[in-house]
Amino acid sequence: MGFLKWVVAFSILCTFLATPTLSISSFLNKEEFANISVNFLNLAKRPELFDWIVRIRRTIHENPELGFEEFETSKLIRNELDKMGIFYKYPVAVTGVVGFIGTGKPPFVALRADMDALAMQEEVDWEHKSKIPGKMHACGHDAHVAMLLGAAKILQEQRDDLQGTVLLVFQPAEEGGGGAKKMLESGILDNVDAIFGLHVSPISPIGTVAASSGPIMAGSGFFEAVIKGKGGHAAIPQHTIDPILAASNIIVSLQHLVSRETDPLDSQVVTVAKFKGGSAFNVIPDSVTIGGTFRAFSKESFTQLKQRIVEVIKRQAAVQRCNATVDFDIKNRPFYPVTVNNKALHEQFRNVAGQMLGIDKIIEMKPTMGTEDFSFFAEAIPGYFYFLGMVDETKGRFESGHSPFYRVNEDALPYGVALHASLATTYLLEHQLKSTTRDQNVHDEL
Repeated sequence: MGFLKWVVAFSILCTFLATPTLSISSFLNKEEFANISVNFLNLAKRPELFDWIVRIRRTIHENPELGFEEFETSKLIRNELDKMGIFYKYPVAVTGVVGFIGTGKPPFVALRADMDALAMQEEVDWEHKSKIPGKMHACGHDAHVAMLLGAAKILQEQRDDLQGTVLLVFQPAEEGGGGAKKMLESGILDNVDAIFGLHVSPISPIGTVAASSGPIMAGSGFFEAVIKGKGGHAAIPQHTIDPILAASNIIVSLQHLVSRETDPLDSQVVTVAKFKGGSAFNVIPDSVTIGGTFRAFSKESFTQLKQRIVEVIKRQAAVQRCNATVDFDIKNRPFYPVTVNNKALHEQFRNVAGQMLGIDKIIEMKPTMGTEDFSFFAEAIPGYFYFLGMVDETKGRFESGHSPFYRVNEDALPYGVALHASLATTYLLEHQLKSTTRDQNVHDEL
């Protein structure tokens, strides 16, 4: 791994010659950046490394685990880190693992992969189908873990040349459990200067990436409401207080929050996706439970939407002579912030991805109402989240995430490995000068 040595030596020389405000990026021209990115991609495509990454991914896929239950996945990760000689801390947020590569000193840059699966039955018939009934990696997290381990292997090979410290963040419970929030609360990322994350994409072609600066994914929350009335025989409704009628009016009124109270240019969503009430054709039940999600692209809009959901449910219930309670269950399902990509990191990403893949392979991503708990990291630390294309039309249709027919194109894995390694390495090179002018804090774990 000598390809970085000349870049490192050159950047160290620049450190002594530069003023405190000068960035190393002014010394690393496009050709030098290209050498780093292209070399990492070549390393990631080595047959022995590719085969190893695929085996890791398939092993995890066969043994899916839900949020905060990723004990075997975590054990596999720790075993591989042990083989590489990478120091790590465990447990973090129940099952999380954080590895460390480099000097143990600033700057600190983090790479994140989520580990958890979904509670659904896999319908894809292949050799490495899930062995656990009712559980499946249907959102690509098995691939995310495998790619980060692949990046770890490459970075560890050149650990003596790294100009700072890379943190490998293997995160539990992305699928609604707020695992990122719990990892932040542990303090393990307190000194981190930047964090990168990725997600495989079933809509973008292989060899491309999709991203943009600023808000890219919405903030979200969940709600559940119980509407209580008075049950009775369906033939004599005058002697009942019908909670089904009340709930139906509530659902219609909730849709007005977006269509009649929201600026059309301020994207928001309120969806009721759960309705439970009654079990017989001729009996009006005592109560009905409804539930759903709400999403917005700003804290102000999100807070307003939350307040109005409570008001509409309770007041509409009262109109129908019912009582209602509303629960947001933030302990088990914390509100997710808006995912916002840092502007400076966006420029770095474009440089790295452009040199590795070609500038025409970078797709400008439109904001989506989907959510990602990477947003907790990006709210606390300058962060950047992007999507890795994996579509190959010769391999058939790739279903969207959370589908029982979800598949991963394993040919995309080397691109994720190389992007992880390139982004971390170039970030440390670019910020070497900054680390020489600030207090040299060291992680307690190191």
